[in-house]
Order: sequence, then C-alpha cells, then structure tokens
Amino acid sequence: MSTPLAIVGTGKMGMLVEQLAPAHGFEVRARFDVENISTLSRETMNGAAVAVEFTTPAAAPENLRRLASCGVGTVCGTTGWYEQLPQVRNAVAAAGTALVYAPNFSIGVNLFIESVARAAALFAQHPEYEAWGWEIHHSAKKDAPSGTLKKLAEEIRGAGFIGSLTLSANRAGAHTGTHEIGFDSPADTITLRHTARSREGFAHGALLAARWIAGKKGVFEFREILGELGRPSASSAAT
Repeated sequence: MSTPLAIVGTGKMGMLVEQLAPAHGFEVRARFDVENISTLSRETMNGAAVAVEFTTPAAAPENLRRLASCGVGTVCGTTGWYEQLPQVRNAVAAAGTALVYAPNFSIGVNLFIESVARAAALFAQHPEYEAWGWEIHHSAKKDAPSGTLKKLAEEIRGAGFIGSLTLSANRAGAHTGTHEIGFDSPADTITLRHTARSREGFAHGALLAARWIAGKKGVFEFREILGELGRPSASSAAT
C-alpha cells in the first residue's frame, strides 16, 4: 500500500522527487509552491503523512514550521537556512513530529563527507599540509559556497585539522555538482573529489529518508540515519 506524500517546492528537485516517488512506495497527494504555499494546512495536505521540501533558504524555515504544525514528518533538502535550525527544532519538538535535513541527500556525497573527515584526521597530525575546498554547481544554485562545501569544511575542522583551509565556489551552466577537497604540502598533493552525474541521487536519498521518517519523532541529520537505510532501488522499495 502506498504512503501518501506531499511535495513542497515544485522546481527541478520537487518534480524529480514526484517522478521517483512511486518506486519508493509513495503516492503524491499534495503539491505546494509559491502560488499556493499560503494554503498549506491539515486539510490541503490531503492525507499526506510525510512531506519532502525543496524550496529556498528564505522560505524553508516557515515551511518547516507549518508542516510540523500539521503533524507531518518532513524531509528538507533546502540549504542556507541553518541559522534558524534551533527555532525549527523547537517547532518540531512542540508538534511531536520529525524532521530529517541535510546539505545534500546523495548517499555518495555523505560517504564522501565521511571519507574527508577521516582523511582530515590523518593530515591533522602533519602540520606541513594545508587544505582547500572547491566546488562547481549550475548557475541557478542560490547559495555559494553551498551547504555541502560548508559541511565539508566543518568536518575537516572537527577532525582536528588546524592548518590553512580556503574555500571557493563556481556557478556556471547546468553543472549538477562537483566537490573537491585537497591537502597540499611542499612534497605532494592529495585530492579527494565527488562528481554527481545527475540529480537522481539526491532525490533517491530524500525519498529513502521520507520512508524512514514515518512514525519517528525528533530532528535528525541525514548522515545520522544513513546506516539504517537500504539501497535506493525500485525493487527493494516496492517490497
């Protein structure tokens, strides 16, 4: 039996989530965008038990508070709003619902972040190394550097690396996304890179999180639940 799903944000990611939703056992019951977001309520959710939100940094916090007040667990792939995470966390807790958020819902990117953190811990023991982070995304992406690159930098520092770390971001064309982390010394350079081939990896990850969140309470970062998720395949999601 399909789980009723609401989509908040009908841009490229929202449309892709809707396209892939049936393979993960979801039926899209409601769609909200800038034209009708003001009507979001328990009634207009049309029975949706879970929502996936991909909008803008300015809109996301209020959207998440509204969804929490409707008693709906939400997966949020919007970035650039995390300074308001404490207020959103309070709203989710008060409503007794759940939220999964992440700067990036690609399973590969999250494994990449883990790999970078482990590498940074090793390089932290060798002060001759400095580090850099670089990314490129499509020209329509609103935040630069992205939430993913900021998260990578946070993990590098969290691993104890105190050397120089510079970040740079490019926006051009329709590029899906590449993130690169490098460690450089007078003797050598080590580079770690993740390149997305399409947006499908992000949409599959969001839908896996939406499947996981049903019946949960609390606020979780995607990486915290990654080990509990299965592979994003149509066959496994449908069984």
